[in-house]
Amino acid sequence: MPGETRIGISGWKYAPWRGKFYPRGLAQRRELEFASRKVSTIEINGSFYSLQRPESYEAWREQTPEDFLFAVKGSRYITHMMRLEDAEIALANFFASGVLALGAKLGPVLWQLPPRLAYDAERIDAFLSVLPRDGRSALGLAQLHDERVDGRGFLQAPRGLRIRHAIEVRHPSFATPDFVAMLRRHEVALVVADTAGRWPLIEDITADFVYLRLHGDKELYASGYGDEALAKWAARIDAWRHGRQLAGARLASPRPARRGMRDVFCYFDNDIKVHAPHDAARLAQRLGAGVPEA
Repeated sequence: MPGETRIGISGWKYAPWRGKFYPRGLAQRRELEFASRKVSTIEINGSFYSLQRPESYEAWREQTPEDFLFAVKGSRYITHMMRLEDAEIALANFFASGVLALGAKLGPVLWQLPPRLAYDAERIDAFLSVLPRDGRSALGLAQLHDERVDGRGFLQAPRGLRIRHAIEVRHPSFATPDFVAMLRRHEVALVVADTAGRWPLIEDITADFVYLRLHGDKELYASGYGDEALAKWAARIDAWRHGRQLAGARLASPRPARRGMRDVFCYFDNDIKVHAPHDAARLAQRLGAGVPEA
């Protein structure tokens, strides 16, 4: 059997979507409920900009179908301001803020690095070493939180919760075999990011899942994906979920990944002109990974 395939969108709160993707008159508080019946996974973006509250995560969990999964975008305070250095307490605050309230609906955690952050092996390795990989280790880390989360933390996790991580790089210095080998040691996925040529597109497989972000085919965050482009990405996803890599893949390392079926998480981030939810539905249909109409 191939790996699990989930095709979704990055965020769901976009004013231009109202009346185009969301039905006219739909209450804004019901937009997640609607979107989660059209795609099988959504990236939570608000967590990138600020610490969210447990009540928000709990509400998002309750508003979505039983088999739904969220990806959670890691805090930019950690990636862009601290630049990954001495991040243990900031990571504790992040995991204590309510992320674990998603329970079994918690999918991968995404760490998006800033374009000016170059590859520093010691810095990256230290950060990856601190990341929790299951509910127990996440709780242990979360208990180190500081006063920013006092009185508003969520310190519970279901048994058997697995936490997977993906890292999106935007500096060309990361296209090196050393970085790929490091991610494989830590079992962290290297995000395959299509950014209309703005930032590196690296397709090395480094974990037991692949995390794909489609930011726009020709214009960043704006342009949609035509049939030809969707067919290209569908072929790659089908290869990844069956444990293969297509010829011509843009690789940073000559060493192939270990064989094995892989889960694939794909998120469309070309939201400006309302392409994302429609492109996600079309790609999912090509892969037989759509959700039943509700």
